[in-house]
Amino acid sequence: MITAQQFRSDNRSRRWLIFALASFLFLLSQFYRVSNAVIAPMLLEDLALDTKAIGLLSASFFYAFALTQIPISLLLDKIGPRRMMTVLSIVGVGGAVIFSVADSLGTGVVGRVLLGIGMSCNLMGSYKLLTLWFSPRMFATLAGILVALGTMGNMVATTPLVLLVDQVGWRFSFQLIALINLVLTISFFAIVRDRPTYADQSSRSGAAALNTVQALDNLKRLFRSKEYWIISLSTFTRYGIFAAFQALWAGPYLMEVVGLPALTTGNLILVLNVGMILGSSIWGALSDRLFRTRKWLIICGTLGMAVSIALLSMISIATPFMALVALFFGFGFFNAAGLLMYPHIKDLVPAEMSGAAMTGINFFTMIGPAVFLQGLGTLMQKLYPDASRGTDAFSAAFVVCIACLGLIAILYCFAREKRLGG
Repeated sequence: MITAQQFRSDNRSRRWLIFALASFLFLLSQFYRVSNAVIAPMLLEDLALDTKAIGLLSASFFYAFALTQIPISLLLDKIGPRRMMTVLSIVGVGGAVIFSVADSLGTGVVGRVLLGIGMSCNLMGSYKLLTLWFSPRMFATLAGILVALGTMGNMVATTPLVLLVDQVGWRFSFQLIALINLVLTISFFAIVRDRPTYADQSSRSGAAALNTVQALDNLKRLFRSKEYWIISLSTFTRYGIFAAFQALWAGPYLMEVVGLPALTTGNLILVLNVGMILGSSIWGALSDRLFRTRKWLIICGTLGMAVSIALLSMISIATPFMALVALFFGFGFFNAAGLLMYPHIKDLVPAEMSGAAMTGINFFTMIGPAVFLQGLGTLMQKLYPDASRGTDAFSAAFVVCIACLGLIAILYCFAREKRLGG
């Protein structure tokens, strides 16, 4: 007969394996969302695209990802992260294959839409698993580490992807990555369980009792929360600005306006991701262990992003390289403070609403890049139709971003937070 101690030992081993598999799936999500940046010249040629079309191709992932958060918010707490993440990941594998064989904008958009749907639960499902398998006191720290590990997908989508594409082409590269994705998905389904084996019985019955009516009621309660809307608007702006710069606009700005070579540009975008990765772990640890606050660290990070953008708008070809490194690292680092918005909303709602709450926030997180990717481009084109990627156009875009971040920092001051215990 298996003893309680053996159950607990098995759970301790399993939970770290679950954490690792969830991190790898989130890494793939991060990879797919920014991978177009380095293969853009090939996409422009192979799919016969123009600048507007490739913007749509990039944004389609984020639109699909964001809209899928709506059914996820209703179903994640009900059917559990294991099945949700597995089914959607299979959809993502199909999307990667379709994208790899695309010969037109339409087919490419279909592939990217399926990728967006397929990757849409990898972060929220992972967060839900953290709430079920780990202590609440560890959540922000582990969430930060998970995002830090997952964000390495952004780095894989830079120089490593370029090297792979140089060897086998972008189409076979995506087919190879789809195969890796499939293997990870099968492993995830075989190993992961939604909750520890030796779980509290009341926890089990509560989860089983959750039905669609209760899920809808949870959403109504969530929508009546002032904090939900403050956090949602803040993450929409924060990640929208960051991802638009990271996934598309950093390259044209650095190469066409500042005059930096492609290799230097790639290295700086890599530094941006390093700042994001290190910041993900550091902000979570600061929140859990030192300052015992989410709200004020988020405000600090938002203001840091605004200052970073203001300084980036003033750089030139004569700016020392190490100063550029510091600026890009800082931009990524301060952006990572926004990840505390997930534990912030989780702290404010009952446990049975945690999946819906974090997924609701994630809808706005992922719709932000789609809106800012297209919105900033439309703004620059409208204001400067003859020089839409010139200095003045980017200066206008930077002013808009700084103003938005400043307003968000002020708005966040009015959010309530549950003070963390000592």
